[in-house]
Amino acid sequence: MAAASTRHNIIEIADDLFYRGGFEATSFADIAVKAGISRGNFYYYFKTKDEILNAVIDRRLQRTRTMLDGWEAQAPKPRERIVAFIELLIANRAPIMAHGCPVGTLCAELAKLDHVHQERAAEIFGLFAHWLEEQFRALGADETAWEWALHVLAWSQGVASLATAFKDGDFIRREVADITGWLDGRIASLSN
Repeated sequence: MAAASTRHNIIEIADDLFYRGGFEATSFADIAVKAGISRGNFYYYFKTKDEILNAVIDRRLQRTRTMLDGWEAQAPKPRERIVAFIELLIANRAPIMAHGCPVGTLCAELAKLDHVHQERAAEIFGLFAHWLEEQFRALGADETAWEWALHVLAWSQGVASLATAFKDGDFIRREVADITGWLDGRIASLSN
């Protein structure tokens, strides 16, 4: 396996292990075993766990940007784009019920640890929030765009947290319908 490919594989594996088991609970050995490389060889790619975390955050930021760009390209209207964000809860309901939101769980864990990369992980939420704000502005909600963006983001995070606690897929579907109804009410209020 080429060095770049091995490094990429390590990052993917670390990302998955951090999500499923937590950053702090995941060891170098856990990642090395799953990657199929010796621990000594592992250090060729990453010297510290924080280096791996930084690479995982970079990966998540890039994947988020790609997803947001995809919604921009596929959905011609801002409402459809916002609904795509909301429906992530349904599309990802199985992993959410098992492990929570990947962004929310990482941010919460790093905050508890008062970790140096806490703010970097929160940048992912920032991408979502600013993107949602742009969508609301495109709908004509200039004065309330940021407030509404944070409301949708907070609501989706609350749904993810409770879905993890209660393991209830029907709850997710009901909440997605409620968020979408709220969105349509806000859109209707803009034309009044």
